[in-house]
Amino acid sequence: MAGGMRVLNIKASMPTVEEARRILLDALRSARADGVGVLKIIHGYGSSGVGGALRTGLRRSLSLRRKEGAVREVIYGESWNIFAERAQEILERHPALRRDRDLNNSNEGITLVIL
Repeated sequence: MAGGMRVLNIKASMPTVEEARRILLDALRSARADGVGVLKIIHGYGSSGVGGALRTGLRRSLSLRRKEGAVREVIYGESWNIFAERAQEILERHPALRRDRDLNNSNEGITLVIL
């Protein structure tokens, strides 16, 4: 799977935000060590319909990882479409992602991390 995409379904175990952050950091380390190019995180959108704590907390954490240089890029699911400039750049580097079922679906329950 070197250079490919790995999926991490964090919401499945219904962790707290702090537990989810630890899971995310472990998954980032593991993916990097395994040569994975893209980590797709399924965090859900929130049962209230206005965005959940996992989504907000994990995206905040990923933003910090990006500033630190630990990840190259973070793409929110709602921006994961062929018309977004950042997504186009990622699709050029990782053409297999054109088959991702969430591409062009404005899925706010996912975030893609480019390692």
